[in-house]
Amino acid sequence: MRTLPTSRLPVPLICCGLLLGFAFSAVAFSADDKPADSAKKADKKAAKAPSTPAGPLKVAKGFDVELLYTVPKEEEGSWVNMTVDPKGRLIVSDQYGALYRVTPQPIGDKTGKPTIEAIDIPLGEAQGLLWAFDSLYVVVNRGKKYESGLYRVQDTNNDDKLDKVELLRKIEGGGEHGPHAVILSPDGKSLYLVGGNATRVPETNSSIMKGIWGEDNLLPRMVDGSGFMADEKAPGGFVCRVSPDGKDWELIAMGFRNPYDIAFNTDGELFTYDSDMEWDVSTPWYRPTRVLHVTSGGDYGYRNGAGKWPPYYIDSLPAVADVGPGSPTGMVFGTGAKFPAKYQQALFCCDWSYGKLYALHLKPEGSTYGGELEDFISGTPLALTDIVVNPLDGAMYFLVGGRKTQSGLYRVTYSGAESTAPAAPEVDKAASDARALRHKVEALQGKTDKAGIDTLWPLLDHPDRFTRFAARVALEFRNPETWGNNAVFKAVNVEGKLQGILAYIHAVSRDPAHRGKDYQEPSKLGCLAVFAALSQIDISKLTVAQQLDLLRVYEVALCRFPRPEDATLQQLTERFNPLYPSKVRELNVELVQLLTFLQAPETAEKTVALLQEAPSQEEQIEYGRALRVLKTGWTPELRKTYFEWIGKADGYKGGNSFRGFIRNIRRDAVANLSDDQKAALGDLIEPQPDAAAAPAGPPRPLVKEYSLAEATKLVEPELHNRDFERGRALFAVAKCFSCHRFQNEGGGLGPDLSGLAGRFNKKDLLESIIEPSKVISDQYEAITVVTADGRVVTGRIANLNGDDMMINSDMLNPNNMVNVKRQDIEEMTKSKISMMPEGLLNTLNEGELLDLMAYLLSRGDRENAMFSSQK
Repeated sequence: MRTLPTSRLPVPLICCGLLLGFAFSAVAFSADDKPADSAKKADKKAAKAPSTPAGPLKVAKGFDVELLYTVPKEEEGSWVNMTVDPKGRLIVSDQYGALYRVTPQPIGDKTGKPTIEAIDIPLGEAQGLLWAFDSLYVVVNRGKKYESGLYRVQDTNNDDKLDKVELLRKIEGGGEHGPHAVILSPDGKSLYLVGGNATRVPETNSSIMKGIWGEDNLLPRMVDGSGFMADEKAPGGFVCRVSPDGKDWELIAMGFRNPYDIAFNTDGELFTYDSDMEWDVSTPWYRPTRVLHVTSGGDYGYRNGAGKWPPYYIDSLPAVADVGPGSPTGMVFGTGAKFPAKYQQALFCCDWSYGKLYALHLKPEGSTYGGELEDFISGTPLALTDIVVNPLDGAMYFLVGGRKTQSGLYRVTYSGAESTAPAAPEVDKAASDARALRHKVEALQGKTDKAGIDTLWPLLDHPDRFTRFAARVALEFRNPETWGNNAVFKAVNVEGKLQGILAYIHAVSRDPAHRGKDYQEPSKLGCLAVFAALSQIDISKLTVAQQLDLLRVYEVALCRFPRPEDATLQQLTERFNPLYPSKVRELNVELVQLLTFLQAPETAEKTVALLQEAPSQEEQIEYGRALRVLKTGWTPELRKTYFEWIGKADGYKGGNSFRGFIRNIRRDAVANLSDDQKAALGDLIEPQPDAAAAPAGPPRPLVKEYSLAEATKLVEPELHNRDFERGRALFAVAKCFSCHRFQNEGGGLGPDLSGLAGRFNKKDLLESIIEPSKVISDQYEAITVVTADGRVVTGRIANLNGDDMMINSDMLNPNNMVNVKRQDIEEMTKSKISMMPEGLLNTLNEGELLDLMAYLLSRGDRENAMFSSQK
């Protein structure tokens, strides 16, 4: 008998700059804030374990949460993952210890307690558990005792006791970024295993992307500012398909940072919740935690340090949903739960650091999906580690704990009025057909025969991004001599031509880090053919998205091929120099990299000007990073201005690695100076440890204190003839970029505002700005802690470590942490005051307010009708 696949651990914690900490094991509350009866009657022995002071859990309407078991830490450790066996029992793992079997008391039993049995086998330290094929599959992420790898455990004499342990495959990797979850495929014939970015891909029998990946960063690599995992290179985190006997492994997807879990929906599509790098907050390469649709052959663009790929790159795939700061752990679809239909189809995602259990409601978009997040359960703190649905009782179970800290097991049930009968997903024929086409293409991946080329070629310019990506991956494995001329010379549609050229580059080249003994340098003729084909594309006729694709294909070609001759470099300079600067930030980011690589003589002057005008520190850092390796076109005045900016950037605020990145920019820039130039710059080339960030401009005078009614009346009429660039600049003036992300730019501590136009009308948006404390989002609400010595600390819990609680009390400074010891806390309550300051609009005149509102409502689209003079 097979059960729903699930798996396991709070692993991405240190990887996001957050240390795993003590777990929440206080009394749980239902939706109407009544204590769960079973929580009051917790086992006395377990109850002696320390609990985290916290308010009641907030639970979605109609749902109830009960604390089933407070784990005695000294005897049974801290539980971090679980699965369900054929009898509906839970198998759980102590992160650094043994496996246990848990038989929960029946739903509705208010007096019973779960039965806990230690599993007597020489195995533990599991971060992945799955019952399938009459076996328990265990992924060990070595802590102290057991070898990392995939194990199979069986009951050989049918006495209901596991007794045989078999190591199927060693896996090189461990710690926070090691091997993680194992789940069952939708057809029940194979396993899927996910590894973190410090895990080497096990030796595979086949691969649909073997040897194709690379760092593909055009400018010299700038590793993590704190040196964290600096030697790690692509492929990063990965997903493999594995046969039940563990003998056959196939690489499916890569380019993740450190996903802990994976899950299939009822369409048979795979998803993961990938961790971010919280130490990168307030840098342009910071990417929030995000839910990804994992498709065959996908590369999701994680590279170490400043090398992470933005979501618009043609050779990467975007997120289904950006979540924000956090620490992704377990995830599961609601399939099999006795929940309302909406939640049976939802993807439940655990966030360890901010105590959130999200329900992501997916909506088909072509062959992929979009998603809307809902706070399903939240607590402060609530260190969620894993989650499963038990198909026998229809309940959801989740764990809190990790790192030898207090752990607890909870059960979620539904008691509302809606039907909980099994519900089939709504049929969307267009989406089903789109997925079927992509699957047809994916079936051609990893094959070297000529068959399928005629099918693949026209799909390179298919409107669906995931489909054309899959077609390119399938094409890359085939001998380019059988299709290369088509790619380089004969394609007409620009998307198809760019995808074909990119496939050709990948197929005839390898990134230097992945060139094997049999590698042969691409022929000079092939290199020239690529640049000749790209030169035939009229960039003036391209959309912004197509221009970005063209620039990216040039970047990959220049990364993979030997450096072109001077004549070719000069032609490229003459082609792209007139386009720089652009009015589009993303184009400027790619153009400055390309022109710096080319050492174009006007780049210094143009880029220093952009550096001074850029409204956000993230955009400034993009230009500053490129200038660090530019050697041509400098004047003494330009150098002085550049190093003055570096000094100012020393005072900017960001995550733990932020100052290290600025230090690296300074180091590389100084390395390009002669002794005379160093002497002329004097102290400007030295670090400024006490630098204070200069304001973006002179202090702005108070214009008026806008009331909600006054501002609403002003913006209610339809907006026209607004100024996009001024709106973006005002987003910085109002300090919005300091906390909020908007179109992949800005800080990460506040909500991402990119999609707010779809969720708020004009009045609601203005209310959230003018009266921020009126309605505070659960996801971003602060807590107020009163300590025994009279201290009062207000902020968000951002880090739990042992008995220490780290509270961020300033959203403008991600590293402004106040340490509070758990035993010193006398009271902890939810703050009624928003961490968002008031009065942010009061320095804007009416025209500026309208421009800012248009910018926010446009979702970053310069072509929006609000910026047109046409009424």
